[in-house]
Order: sequence, then C-alpha cells, then structure tokens
Amino acid sequence: MTLEDMYVRIYKALAHPIRIKIVRTLRDGPLCVCTLNENVEFSQSNLSQHLKILKDSGILKSEKDGLRIIYSIKDDEVKILLDITDKIIRNEISMMNSRLSGVE
Repeated sequence: MTLEDMYVRIYKALAHPIRIKIVRTLRDGPLCVCTLNENVEFSQSNLSQHLKILKDSGILKSEKDGLRIIYSIKDDEVKILLDITDKIIRNEISMMNSRLSGVE
C-alpha cells in the first residue's frame, strides 16, 4: 500500500456525515456502542457498519468491557486533524460572513 493509498483510506473513512458525527462524538472520550447509538441517533446496524469502516481505517479502536464494546479514537492525531478542520471551517464561515456584510 502506497502512502497515497493510506491517505485515501483515512479520508474516505471520514468522508461521510455519519462517520464525521461518530468521530466528533468520540472526541470527548470513549463510549459504549449503546451510548454512541443514542448520541448519533442511527439504527444499530447502520452504526455498526460505520464503526467498522472507521476501525478498519485506523481511526477508531474498540475494547470489550464485559458484554459492552467501548469505542474510542485510536490516536490523538485524529483529534488534532478534527481541530484543524474545525479551524478551517470557522475561517470559511467568517470569510463568508464578511462577504455578506460587505454586500449589504
């Protein structure tokens, strides 16, 4: 697998609104599937498919705790990537607002 393939794998995994919501929800700490399911409000089977994609891409990890499965972000670098993305989005929103203010 080339370096470019690895980039694609990670960004493809993040390129879905449900998976973004899952990762952003887990940003604050690990959650069991049951709690995660309540927070993201998707069917269990749909959630499981998205969790598998995120886990297979190396973004998430899971641990068994009795009968529960706990998911968490695998590396702090993922949180940094989210922070950078948040900053880019805030900058874009600010620029759009500035343009709109200038139009009035």
